[in-house]
Amino acid sequence: MITTKDLTKVYRSRGREVTALDGVDLHVREGEVYGVVGTSGAGKSTLIRCVNMLERPTSGSIVVDGLDLTTLPGQEHRAGRDLRTARRRIGMVFQHFNLLSSRTVQQNIELPLEIVGLDRTQRRRKAAELLDLVGLADKARSYPGQLSGGQKQRVGIARALAGDPKVLLSDEATSALDPETTRSILALLRDLNRQLGLTVLLITHEMDVIKSVCDSAALMRGGKVVESGELTELLATENSELARELFPLGEFGHGRPGNTVLEITFQGDTSAQPFVSQLARTYQIDINILGAAVEHISGRMVGRMRVELPGVHQENVVPIGFLREQGLQVDVLNEANGALA
Repeated sequence: MITTKDLTKVYRSRGREVTALDGVDLHVREGEVYGVVGTSGAGKSTLIRCVNMLERPTSGSIVVDGLDLTTLPGQEHRAGRDLRTARRRIGMVFQHFNLLSSRTVQQNIELPLEIVGLDRTQRRRKAAELLDLVGLADKARSYPGQLSGGQKQRVGIARALAGDPKVLLSDEATSALDPETTRSILALLRDLNRQLGLTVLLITHEMDVIKSVCDSAALMRGGKVVESGELTELLATENSELARELFPLGEFGHGRPGNTVLEITFQGDTSAQPFVSQLARTYQIDINILGAAVEHISGRMVGRMRVELPGVHQENVVPIGFLREQGLQVDVLNEANGALA
């Protein structure tokens, strides 16, 4: 649904050049929730603004629903299918809501419908449907100043859906909200994804957002995508930085010298297996659990566990093989510093 290829954005000012995007390749499949995570300055906001062409990239391509947006003329071009027409299929949710304080909730939602020329009756009907969809049917005549932050963001989401988009972009939509409200907005985005078949691309600096709502994710740093993929696949990928950020175990101990430390990744059916107790009984060994992190991602229980087995690696080849036969991802750590052996 969304594909960027070798996407580059360079800002030039007073003889200086700043590269915000440096050859970004990204692929978001139709119907998934895809998160882009990274620290401030990683290039996330520039990426999402390029996807809807609020920023025109310096080079590279942006294909949305089979259409390369970088080849379209600007809105000033009257002939053919211009960029403005293509943008109507892309909804945008902003961090700070961007609602007009002088308009009611209903009028804010109607605004994009006015721009495309819908009559008053059609606008009102559509706005009422969207308000019901986001749980604000009773706030139609309220003004933004009378709403909470979460309610304002729901209005922003409803407005973004006014054009019946196939793609919804979210630019740090929950970063200004408290944790409870954040959870409710993320749940709403997931519900809309499922009910409407929306493809959602969101950017965030919070790993909790990625864990709670995303099917796939990309990690950005210095204008580049350094890692990407489905979350369940990343969790089973050796040395995955995203997996370690999502399930940090670094604060736990690394075991005692002379013993073997394992990091075990489990998901889906394997999460319900009592593999620790089975291993202990089968091989009559004492297992020390050093740490564990378990979450639900896309309706599946996933997690990682760090355990210590007595004896060096060579003495534990058979128990390690047993764990892998259960469908578990098992990484052997160096007992001295916790690094992968």
